[in-house]
Amino acid sequence: MTSVRDALLAVAAGADAIGVVLASPSPRSVTPEVAREIFAAVPPFVTTVAVTSTTRPEDLPGILALRPDAVQVAGGLAVPRDAGVRVIRMLAPGEPLRDDCDAVIVDNSHGTGRAFDPEYARECVASSPVPVILAGGLAPGNVAAAIRAVRPYAVDVCSGVEAAPGVKDQRLMRAFVKICRMMNDL
Repeated sequence: MTSVRDALLAVAAGADAIGVVLASPSPRSVTPEVAREIFAAVPPFVTTVAVTSTTRPEDLPGILALRPDAVQVAGGLAVPRDAGVRVIRMLAPGEPLRDDCDAVIVDNSHGTGRAFDPEYARECVASSPVPVILAGGLAPGNVAAAIRAVRPYAVDVCSGVEAAPGVKDQRLMRAFVKICRMMNDL
């Protein structure tokens, strides 16, 4: 999310978590001030996630100071176990499973809309010691098939519900969440 408006639209659509990108070259990356505003606007039972691709340990204290519920990190960035956040580790095809986290997100897309690797994703779900979140190329038109094929713990969407990079489409967000809820009921 890049704005409070979009975050609140996602919450109204039924999203369980709201992520903001920080310390990243992504066009969706926001300043700590904007992230703080978004996190403050999110109701208490919706999970806030600070998403970063940084590998620089010196970026982590500023991200953790925003007090997200979870932090999504790439590579081997070490998040202290006493940091008071859940840790989600990003995995791309070919990378080994991790157990030094609370969940893994299978995604080599990083907001580009590139489709996930279904074989790798299924292997992760079958073998992971922690919950697996699926991301990469998901949209209302394909999320049901992805959930059926992979059976992840959760799904994550970014570009698949956008009107333009960083600007969410309310209709697409509602459709995406509705389909996910229907799949959850099966």
